Amino acid sequence: MSDILKRAATKTKKKRWRTVLNILGVFIALGIGSAACTLGYLYMTDLPESQLQQSSELLDRSGKPLALLASGQTLQQSVSIQDIAPALVQATLATEDRKFYNHFGIDIYGIARAAVVNLEHLSTKQGASTLTQQLARNMYLTHERTWKRKAKEALFALQLEMKHSKDDILAMYLNQIYYGHGAYGIESAARMYFGKSAKELVLAESAMLAGIPRGPSYYSPWINMKNAKDRQKIVLQNMVETGAIQQHEADVAYNATLRFRTKEERSDTLVAPYFRDYVRKELYALGLTEDEIESGGLRIYTTLDARAQAAAEAAVAKNIPSSGDLQAALVSIDPRSGDIKAMVGGKNYRENQFNRVFANTRQPGSAFKPIVYLTALEQKQLTAASRFTSQPTSFSYDEGRKTYSPSNFGGKYYGDIDLRQAIAASDNIFAVNTIMQIGPDKVIEMAKRLGIHADMKPVPSLALGTYPVSPYEMASVYAVLSNDGNKMMPRAVLAVTDRTGRVIYQAATLKPVQIVDSGTTYVLTNLMESVFEAGGTGNRVSSLIKRPVAGKTGTTDSDSWIVGYTPELSTAVWVGYDKGKTITTTDAHLSAPIFAEYTEKALESVPPKLFTIPDSVVSVYIDSDSGKLAGEGCVNKRLETFVRGTEPTEWCGLHPGGNPPEQKQPEGKPADATEKQSWWRHLKRWWTG
Repeated sequence: MSDILKRAATKTKKKRWRTVLNILGVFIALGIGSAACTLGYLYMTDLPESQLQQSSELLDRSGKPLALLASGQTLQQSVSIQDIAPALVQATLATEDRKFYNHFGIDIYGIARAAVVNLEHLSTKQGASTLTQQLARNMYLTHERTWKRKAKEALFALQLEMKHSKDDILAMYLNQIYYGHGAYGIESAARMYFGKSAKELVLAESAMLAGIPRGPSYYSPWINMKNAKDRQKIVLQNMVETGAIQQHEADVAYNATLRFRTKEERSDTLVAPYFRDYVRKELYALGLTEDEIESGGLRIYTTLDARAQAAAEAAVAKNIPSSGDLQAALVSIDPRSGDIKAMVGGKNYRENQFNRVFANTRQPGSAFKPIVYLTALEQKQLTAASRFTSQPTSFSYDEGRKTYSPSNFGGKYYGDIDLRQAIAASDNIFAVNTIMQIGPDKVIEMAKRLGIHADMKPVPSLALGTYPVSPYEMASVYAVLSNDGNKMMPRAVLAVTDRTGRVIYQAATLKPVQIVDSGTTYVLTNLMESVFEAGGTGNRVSSLIKRPVAGKTGTTDSDSWIVGYTPELSTAVWVGYDKGKTITTTDAHLSAPIFAEYTEKALESVPPKLFTIPDSVVSVYIDSDSGKLAGEGCVNKRLETFVRGTEPTEWCGLHPGGNPPEQKQPEGKPADATEKQSWWRHLKRWWTG
């Protein structure tokens, strides 16, 4: 009986264990199935849209990074893992997640340890987040300490590990972590603290930066160097413990002297700041929003030439005193494309962000005269041989009801002079005579064709630049003269891509618009080269420029201008005071050296180039005294350019032997021969300096 009972009890016991095992098996199967379903769901489901922000970036015309477009409060710039110093990567892993390459996004043992501590305190006091979990939290979640958030964080971490390689995850982490003072990501931090890229960081710098994210304010070297050095020492010791470096390397790095950039030296406010602000306005005009521009990770390909911009900033800094209220502006445009190559809107952006390049409150003075002469040349009412008398003169206008009596600077007059002499010496009487001959209305019409939008009145003083314009407009006008009479609309943005590389804006191919005949603009250009020759108002800086250049100075009581051009650049420089304070003679002499130094430096690697002579232009020798064709006996003769058909036909009879030679050459031959001589004259002049 007892044996039967024992067998029954044993059978019942086995049955119970079998039931327990079956139940456990079901739960295990359900757990495995649930886990498999969860993992499958995570794999098949897309991650939510990242909450990370990335500063948009300006690139120069060669595609090289120029500056971040952030307002200065938030900076973020992404780089690949290959563009980050290995020492920084090792320092970060040794400090934040030593098992990063061995776990699948979650540290099970770390979670268990943290869970025990948290259960003891009945809170989420201690965490065990891996680097991947930190990335998931920053990208997709808030930083609240709840169990629900921790669960989501773990799931997102698993998804990240499924969909990205370890190197990609590490790169994303290093590109979004906060390093203090508005810098997100290691590239922004490296440039902000040390003025170099993340790839160039050395061990000591890497250990310093790797320690900051644990407490960006507490460990900032700008705020508390002792805390920062203590933290650096901990990071270096972590690297020793993981075998990344040896102890002696840690000691050397800790004792190394680091050169930090001051807050005032932050590169984001130093590189082409006025141009950066201008580009922001251009992006608004394209329909982009503030959020997209500020933190959309856009890459804006611009027209700026880094070499030219550096030359412009250097020229202004060298010639304009850092103290005092005297200001300057410079804008330079490629006449052939309309591309803005350089822009300086003032001498100190940190103190004053007003961009004087676009200030349309300044009188251009004599820099406006070429527009008057261009109008007269186009109408064939004036040539290089035309003459007026430079003397005190009163001009009647408004049907004789009003008079205008201009004077020359310093009360200096030149008597009977021609157009070349008038341009070189900046004679006011000649300019007013010209505008009275052709009519102020015609000059206003020409100015508007060239791109000046000021409200101008048809009065004699218009010839002397009495109506305000901006440096931007003046550079645009002179660009037409440089480009054979063709206008190219100035531009600053070539293309814009989003953070994925998708093109969202591509500048259209610009087509030149013929504003003035090329022959007319060349004749004026040839005349304006005299400004930089002996007797010209720009002669004092001619030794600084070793290439063909044309231009015009302009001086008023409050403004000093020089606008000039080569075949490659049209540049306007303004010097003066924001409040219209009277400039001194010394102040007035500063615009020319800025122009000369900038032009030569910006084109340092470009061989000198002559202005192209159109087929419609001829060159003949004229007598400087009479303006007629020079004969063999004319002593003061010079080679002069004319639009074909406007050259003198009468021979000089003022001097013995000034009559025409006995036998003329066939028609057209003198023009061709002298044109070659003109080309050689220019080449010899610029070659010999």
